Amino acid sequence: MYKLLKYVSDVFLALLILGCVWWFLVPCMLILWCTGEHKVWYLQKRVGYQNRIFSIFKFATMLKNSPNMGTGSLTTRNDPRVLPFGRFLRKTKINELPQIFNVLNGTMSMVGPRPQMEVDFKRFPEHIQQMIYKVRPGITGIGSIVFRDEERFLSQPDINPIAFYTEKIAPYKGELEIWYQKHASLRLDLKLMFLTIWVIVNPKSNLPFRWLKGLPERPDYLK
Repeated sequence: MYKLLKYVSDVFLALLILGCVWWFLVPCMLILWCTGEHKVWYLQKRVGYQNRIFSIFKFATMLKNSPNMGTGSLTTRNDPRVLPFGRFLRKTKINELPQIFNVLNGTMSMVGPRPQMEVDFKRFPEHIQQMIYKVRPGITGIGSIVFRDEERFLSQPDINPIAFYTEKIAPYKGELEIWYQKHASLRLDLKLMFLTIWVIVNPKSNLPFRWLKGLPERPDYLK
């Protein structure tokens, strides 16, 4: 029953959001077309439900060849590969809005684990790889909320971003998503959607850890 209600609510919310923001998306598309590399959309291969590969809709916020430059699939703060307008879209999370079309075509949900590029998926511990996409990936989720400023962690001086992601971020992010699966409900999904907006407005807030009970213990670098 939960899966059916989740699917119905996903489609309803996606259509509602699309109806509310289409007027805003059009100017974003025009600005992207007229600036940077004159590209609006970027279809990227991601790991999704049941570990199947699918194409995710994104605004073109980075240089076309960015996966083969710098830190590859990982983005750091003030990353030179990010286009000027793309920086605004990423900071405000507006760059995630095109994924509404993924919700409508059934490859994503409103709430769930973020779909990863295959190279980043393989950085999860093996037991996480086997479990994380037993539910559909989401536009937002507990991992996205807790690591809302992931770029900051990857931009710390004297660290290797790829090693830090693999050894520190990926294991904890994976445990958060397993926690979500164990507690999944429409009520939790609503909380996570609210928290998504909350942490955009209040990025330093600890509300997720105060409000959501039983989350895996935070590692020291998140305290």
